Amino acid sequence: MFVDSHCHLDKLDYQDLHQGIADVVAKAKAANVNELLSVGVTLDAFPNMIEMIEPFDNVYASCGVHPLDVESDFSFDLMRQYAQHPKVVAIGETGLDYHYQPETKPLQQQRFEQQVALAVELNKPLIIHTRNARQDTLDILRSGGAEKCGGVIHCFTEDLAFAEAAMELGFYISISGIVTFRQATELKEVVKALPLERLLIETDSPYLAPVPHRGKQNQPAYVVEVAAYIEQLKGAALSEVGRKTSENFKNLFLR
Repeated sequence: MFVDSHCHLDKLDYQDLHQGIADVVAKAKAANVNELLSVGVTLDAFPNMIEMIEPFDNVYASCGVHPLDVESDFSFDLMRQYAQHPKVVAIGETGLDYHYQPETKPLQQQRFEQQVALAVELNKPLIIHTRNARQDTLDILRSGGAEKCGGVIHCFTEDLAFAEAAMELGFYISISGIVTFRQATELKEVVKALPLERLLIETDSPYLAPVPHRGKQNQPAYVVEVAAYIEQLKGAALSEVGRKTSENFKNLFLR
């Protein structure tokens, strides 16, 4: 059994690739992927995403504002309201991205701090995006008391020292299809060094399809390829990778 701990179900191709969200969920189930977490990136898109996943007991949601979307409409009170929806098990995707939008750095930090505060208030784990912002990410998590709610560094591409610092705060490390890419040599070594007890697996679909699907639109069913690659790196049975990452998902999000 596997879990896709991070996907964007409202962004998949429902014109040509899938016949609706039920089709995506069915394809995932056929691949033995039994639970999905659909991640929010703007408040504007949240109501539609919730409406899409509402009929599915095995699909959960998060509510957040992505660092590359911090200039979208925002109301902290509205976010607090959305975040208390029964389907919502996490706050995010939030964090910092100085690679693509360094010019919005002050606003990114403000939104990140607000979402950390909300996660601590509601005792819901954080889903963190970080790029070219290692120290600021850790500083904001520490100053905001994020160890009280925990969370995950999603689509991990940082170094081992960052992973260890995040785990000290009670965070998990989520591995995406990037680990299957030939050039991801440092990430492969990090995954080898990390304990399976702190790992999650994800697709980040529709982005970052793993080998052998690279170049296609990603989907939750493909998370099995990420698990299979971790199996090779760590020398653990595929069933064990699936069992432990699913257990970690439940311990973090369904506590």
